[in-house]
Amino acid sequence: MQIEEELERGEWRRAENYEKLEKALKEGTKAVLRKKPVSIRLSERDLMLLKRKSIENGVLYQTLITMLVRRYVEGKIKIEL
Repeated sequence: MQIEEELERGEWRRAENYEKLEKALKEGTKAVLRKKPVSIRLSERDLMLLKRKSIENGVLYQTLITMLVRRYVEGKIKIEL
């Protein structure tokens, strides 16, 4: 609420280089979100089980792989090596 009130009173103004910053942020976001195709080798059994799990959860198996990788790199799941 405080920021909204300050905006209404005109206490905030746009940065002089706003357009340049906005463009840089948009380009950075695109680079982060860009997807890169990869190839992996899985046993037929693992692929079959993965596809079964994906069907049970209503997602494509590629999406399930992406979700697993993302959770691993974010430290949300651990894998013992």
